[in-house]
Parts: sequence; structure tokens; C-alpha cells
Amino acid sequence: MSFEELYQRVSYADKALKPLLEELRNQLVTHPKKLAELKTALVSLLEFLASPQGRTDENCRAVDFFLMLDDEWNSEGLPDAFSDILADMSGALHDTVSAPNIAENFESTPEQLLARANKL
Repeated sequence: MSFEELYQRVSYADKALKPLLEELRNQLVTHPKKLAELKTALVSLLEFLASPQGRTDENCRAVDFFLMLDDEWNSEGLPDAFSDILADMSGALHDTVSAPNIAENFESTPEQLLARANKL
């Protein structure tokens, strides 16, 4: 599925997500992976999700859903720390606003994910 097709499925979220998701996806489908650029894309997206504007149920659900839907990338060849963050973003990030205790338990709030991404 192309980026545009994937994005249409989550276009209900803040329009500011589009370039952030596009850059993350571009880094995820690039071979070989450029880890510094991938880290930058992750941090940029998570900074937005952790901001007052970005930390909404729609945005967190959109990112989670986008990563779950995208079958063009996989975490093969990525260091575990990257793979773990991406897995948590497509696992419990959607619970950030509606069930914060669950997201916190799985270290999947935008703030927790951002702290982990900054350590990459």
C-alpha cells in the first residue's frame, strides 16, 4: 500500500501528522536503514505526540493504526531498541488518552516513547 493510501485511512487526525508519518515511513522502507535519520524521524513524531497540540486520542490512535497497517516495512535488521519502540507505538500507543494506565504500563505514552527514542 502506498503512503497516500495508508494516510487516507488515518486522515481524520491532525494534518501536522502527515509529514511526520511520511518521513518515518520513508526511513522505515529505506534499505539499508540509516539509523540516525530513523531516530530523527521517530523523535520528531513523538515530540509532536507529546506536545499539547499533538497529544490527542485521534493522533495517538492514528499513529498506532498507521504502523499496524503498513506492511511495506519490517523491523528486520533494526537494533532491538528501535524495534521495541516501533512495536510499542503500534501496540498500546492508542491507549494514551482513553486508557492512560494501560499505555503507561506498557511504556507506550508519547512521553515514555520519546524518552526511549532520545536514548537511541
